[in-house]
Amino acid sequence: MTGPDLAAAAGHAAAMLAALGIEGVDDVTPIRFVRALDELAAGRALDPTRHLSVEFPPVSKDPGLVVVTDLPFVSLCEHHLLPFTGVVTVGYLPSVDAPIVGLSKLARLVQEYAARPQVQERLTEQIATALDRPDRARGAACAVRGVHSCMALRGARTGDQVAMVTTQYLGALARDPYRSHFDGRLTGPAWQS
Repeated sequence: MTGPDLAAAAGHAAAMLAALGIEGVDDVTPIRFVRALDELAAGRALDPTRHLSVEFPPVSKDPGLVVVTDLPFVSLCEHHLLPFTGVVTVGYLPSVDAPIVGLSKLARLVQEYAARPQVQERLTEQIATALDRPDRARGAACAVRGVHSCMALRGARTGDQVAMVTTQYLGALARDPYRSHFDGRLTGPAWQS
């Protein structure tokens, strides 16, 4: 598979800017625009679940809930190709005698699912589903708080104080006490409106 044709895309971007009557941009603006868009959507060609193959031996005969809070992300609204940004809290309940996932791999999972044209609801589901593997986990959960440029800067022009929150609870994390424990992690400054 060949990579994207950035030169052709830059030609189309230049034509788009001209057709819109956007003046005052220099000759390099179209390729800058195309490169930025390609970078923001770089996850489209990746399989984020590959990171979950980096595992460590089980640490307990009765493992507790693993939660990583406030992982930052940047994504692109697939409807407007404008960024939405925010934080993700993700957790899973390891199965008995199952290996545990490397901590940084949870961050990479989030970053790569976000690095493509997305909708927040799908992003939330993809992250939780990737962690909810029967051979590794008894359940998983994901909560995403995102501020959407397509609403904050245009259209309704709500500003950056209005955020969307989506959640997905699977397996044991759909029930208490695990769900309450996970929800209790959604209290930091990043989750406040």
